[in-house]
Amino acid sequence: MQRTAKKKKKKFSAWAIRLGLVCVCVYLGVSLISVQMEIIAKRQQLDNVNQQVSAQQAENEELQRTLDTDDEAAYMERLARTKLGYALPNERVFIDMSGN
Repeated sequence: MQRTAKKKKKKFSAWAIRLGLVCVCVYLGVSLISVQMEIIAKRQQLDNVNQQVSAQQAENEELQRTLDTDDEAAYMERLARTKLGYALPNERVFIDMSGN
């Protein structure tokens, strides 16, 4: 009788250990996948930020060139025309709406 009780106890403890190991492996696998997904998302964010930084640096360089050449008046006039839609007095501005 004692032998069968010991065998049952051993089988149960071996089964419990295996189940525990399987649970730990599944948890680690899910955690690894989750962390990999986060890494991918953060890399994409980093790429976007790097692109924004590059664009801002290019704009800063253009502004610095404008300041260095003392052509500030022409630059302001170009900005007023392109971004704000301003025109000189008595000047007609034609806009091509054909899309070509």
